[in-house]
This record gives sequence, C-alpha cells and structure tokens, in this order.
Amino acid sequence: TPPSPQTRAARVRVGKGDKPVTYEKAHAPHYIAHRKGWLSLHTGNLAGEPGAAERAVEDAFLRRFLYGTFPGILADEVVLKRRANLLVICAVLARGLAPAKLYFLAGYAETLLSHFYKCPVRLELQTVPAKVVYKYL
Repeated sequence: TPPSPQTRAARVRVGKGDKPVTYEKAHAPHYIAHRKGWLSLHTGNLAGEPGAAERAVEDAFLRRFLYGTFPGILADEVVLKRRANLLVICAVLARGLAPAKLYFLAGYAETLLSHFYKCPVRLELQTVPAKVVYKYL
C-alpha cells in the first residue's frame, strides 16, 4: 500500500495546545544540524569506521539505564559524547530528589557504567527547577 500523506514519523502530533514539548521534540528529525543537534556524538558513522551498529545498541541501553536510574526527573533528552576512550553523558534533571540522593545516583551510575564498558564514564548533570517547556502542541 502507498504511504498515506497523514503519517508523520518521529514527530509530536499537534493536538489542542495542551501538550508540553521540549525543544528537541518540537522539531522534526530532518532539522538535525539545522535547528537542533545530534544526541549521540561519535565517529562510527564516518567512512571506513566500524561499529555504528554497536554504538546504536549501546546508546539505546544507556538511555534506558539512565531513565531507570533517574526515574521521572530527566527534564530533556540525554546527550552521549564519545571522546577517544571517554564516554561523557550530559543530562538535564528536574529538582525532584534530595542532593544527597542525587549525588549517590550519579556516583552509582558512573561506577557501574565504567565497570560495564571498561572505560571512564563521566556524568555531566545540570538541574533545573522544573521541566523546560519549549511550546505547547
């Protein structure tokens, strides 16, 4: 069957104007590198570089791990950066946990992921008072 013109893959559907969306979700995927950035930075997609599929699986695992480790307080999408042997994870968190518990979860995540991937993992966390809303759809 031919694709219908109503389908919009990977987009937030426009509703009654009561659905809050972030900047990343408000723009469609074809705006990557124009209005929004890449959420995973690595060299696996360059010509002659192996491991693009492995990086995609690792990214999916890392995002699920972080959504489970910081339940309900991730305010925006997680950005993953690979620099040589270092894995840098950047996340924006809503202030929903006590600082001591947040420090514990950050140390727990860094230690567990460092042992799992056998490379240094650094979490760069930033907290905001509430989830940042770009616009309502």
